[in-house]
Amino acid sequence: MLKQIDKFNLLQTKNLVSLLIVIFIFIFDRITKIKIINHQLSNSQIFVNDFVNLNLVWNTGIGFGLLSSQTNLIYNLISAVIFIIILFIIYIIVKSTFVDKILFSLILGGAIGNFYDRLAYFAVPDFIDLHYQNFHWFTFNIADIFITIGILIIICKEIFIKNETN
Repeated sequence: MLKQIDKFNLLQTKNLVSLLIVIFIFIFDRITKIKIINHQLSNSQIFVNDFVNLNLVWNTGIGFGLLSSQTNLIYNLISAVIFIIILFIIYIIVKSTFVDKILFSLILGGAIGNFYDRLAYFAVPDFIDLHYQNFHWFTFNIADIFITIGILIIICKEIFIKNETN
């Protein structure tokens, strides 16, 4: 009985860490988006250096502006799929090992941040513009950074770290 209580407490602690990561990313993402939206209502883009500008762009699609649409049906369908994916990520976090909980929490925090914007603004505010001379990379935001980091680490982990069950 005591062993089950200890296991339950450890699981609760691991899930609490995941929750705190998601909350931190969501708040950090919201603060940056609110700051850039408020700034660009009355000003132009922010020149950071020769490679980075902060310039607000409203994205109605998914990552990198893919599937951007002016029709409500497509927008709502994409939003519904994103919501289902968020629910699936929550399920994965609950069932995962501690390291995977952390990695999927990075993705979930960013996904919830962008999903919130879809509901609140009917578009996601992207504002980080990386460029070299006239070549501009896709404009993105803080949530996108955490989603990308989480996905890249998961891919690297799956490729380079052998699974203990093999």
